[in-house]
Amino acid sequence: MKILALMHDGVPGRQAPLLAASGASRTAFAQSLEHLTSLGLLERNPGHGHPLRPEFRLTAQGVEIASTAYRIEAAAPVSLDAVLLRRMWTIPVLAVTRRPKFFTEIKRDLAPVTDRALSNSLQQLHKREWIARQVNVEMRPPRPFYQVVNDGARISDAVDLAG
Repeated sequence: MKILALMHDGVPGRQAPLLAASGASRTAFAQSLEHLTSLGLLERNPGHGHPLRPEFRLTAQGVEIASTAYRIEAAAPVSLDAVLLRRMWTIPVLAVTRRPKFFTEIKRDLAPVTDRALSNSLQQLHKREWIARQVNVEMRPPRPFYQVVNDGARISDAVDLAG
């Protein structure tokens, strides 16, 4: 996501500027470029760059997703947030909890997620204060529900603008 956001922000599609701006290790950076290329979000810029140091450009689909990645990065500017944003279920959980939802509703909306993965994601997002956890004591038994707040709401809005 960081590479896409940087390219959207105008960082040239050459490896050296992207690597420096991303702060990633060379290995992680190379794997990310390969993954983004395999997803069809990046492509080699034909006729530009050296064979060992190619230049990349966003594909049409990459341009759309890079815009969303940029908005998400802007909504969570603290460097500690980058680690949480890279976790698999963070953005999907934030996207589906715009309104208060119970655990089972979130799980239904994110069909392939396991109970453990969802529980861990909710705990981490609550700890970071991106999701509020409240308990409905009028129900028997009392049940907790979750809703995005603070930076989590801004990230959720950034994802919603893309849809």
